[in-house]
Amino acid sequence: MDSKQSSWKGSLLLLLVLNLLLCKNVAASPACAGGAANCRLSLQDLFTRAVALSDNIYKVAEDTFRGFQKTYATGREFISRAINSCHTSTIPTPADKDQALNTESGTLLNTVRGLLRSWEDPLQHLTTTVRDMKEFPADMIRRVQEIEYKTHQLREGMEKIIKQVEPGVVNNDIFAAWSGLSSLQKGDKNSHLVGFYNLFHCLRRDTNKVDNYLKILKCKVVHEGSC
Repeated sequence: MDSKQSSWKGSLLLLLVLNLLLCKNVAASPACAGGAANCRLSLQDLFTRAVALSDNIYKVAEDTFRGFQKTYATGREFISRAINSCHTSTIPTPADKDQALNTESGTLLNTVRGLLRSWEDPLQHLTTTVRDMKEFPADMIRRVQEIEYKTHQLREGMEKIIKQVEPGVVNNDIFAAWSGLSSLQKGDKNSHLVGFYNLFHCLRRDTNKVDNYLKILKCKVVHEGSC
């Protein structure tokens, strides 16, 4: 055997060994490490991530509302002046945990998706408005930006969950249009603050709903109700 042929066979053997090692490393690595485009997380992993994200969003929304209330609403009659209903009040939602547990998973998934989609527009405007208002503290602006970014992430995660739970089902979520932009931009400062108060109040309410519904869905879908 000449040196060229021997060298070629040696290179081929090396490539085969490297391939085996690569395959072994890929199999042993965490699911979707590096954010591979063709990655497919298990339904349990998707729900675990979605619940962790929704729980964080709700906590940040709660902190934002409490911070706003403490800074701007002390001594003001904001509760009585604020709108009694949120723009998402038109979306039918379970009244309590028992009703949510008895709601079909597909219906509850669409409710969550509808709530998240209905907040896309107001969150975009809210982020822009608070960023341009000098009187808002930097930490409040940061929280609002965080909520918008993570809500977008959660929406993407919900689409992946729905594709696995109900493959082939047409997107039929309920959407509630928001018409409160003028309350953040026009009128005197006190009117602006009432508009912000109402929006933060509704945001806290709806992020709490989404968080609770996702936890119930994880129980129903992943653990088959035994949790």
